[in-house]
Amino acid sequence: MIHVISAVNRHHYEDVIEQHFRLRHEIFVEERKWEGLRKPDSREIDAYDNEDAIYLLALDESRRVLAGSRLYPTTKPTMMSDVFPHLAAVRGCPVDPLVWEWSRFFVARDRRDGALNLQLMAAAQEFCLDQGIERLCLVMETWWLPRFHDIGFVVTPLGLPALVGDSWTMAATIEVRQESLDIVCNRIGMTHAIQHDGPRIDCIARANLCGLAAQRKIA
Repeated sequence: MIHVISAVNRHHYEDVIEQHFRLRHEIFVEERKWEGLRKPDSREIDAYDNEDAIYLLALDESRRVLAGSRLYPTTKPTMMSDVFPHLAAVRGCPVDPLVWEWSRFFVARDRRDGALNLQLMAAAQEFCLDQGIERLCLVMETWWLPRFHDIGFVVTPLGLPALVGDSWTMAATIEVRQESLDIVCNRIGMTHAIQHDGPRIDCIARANLCGLAAQRKIA
């Protein structure tokens, strides 16, 4: 199952969060050679790993992190708006409490048989449906596009692809739809993908608060 970890239940998962930062460093820096993310403490943490981030993490019985991704409100500056706005030059970077950024998608090297990829995709749809989130936005390498189409995700590009490093990369939104969740769940033979331990966050309320705080900062 994919565990939902947010500010309201993070105290149950501090060891897991730290482990996941180190696994991200291992994958994105050591394996994929994204040297701009390298940290002396071998923990891959960026400006969006704060109290408003929500983590969807796959754990085994011993609480080993196997895979994960991150959700972040677009009512705050996002990785897309801060780092890759040129990829959304046609439709613009979303700023909406009903649209959340989806990033830092990873699977541990020894678990890449495809099953956890699909579980993470199902978890994102399931969580967002439960929360009333209508769309996800993301920066992705273009080879993800046929994979998303294959599982029934409705993807809308926000601009033209461009080379980022040596990879063709694009910005897009993904519709949150029950039909998309059903397709993925049928593929993986599960009716539910996510597990909640402890209190649950209200994403829309939190995103609205983030938006108000951003407006005050501008004023």
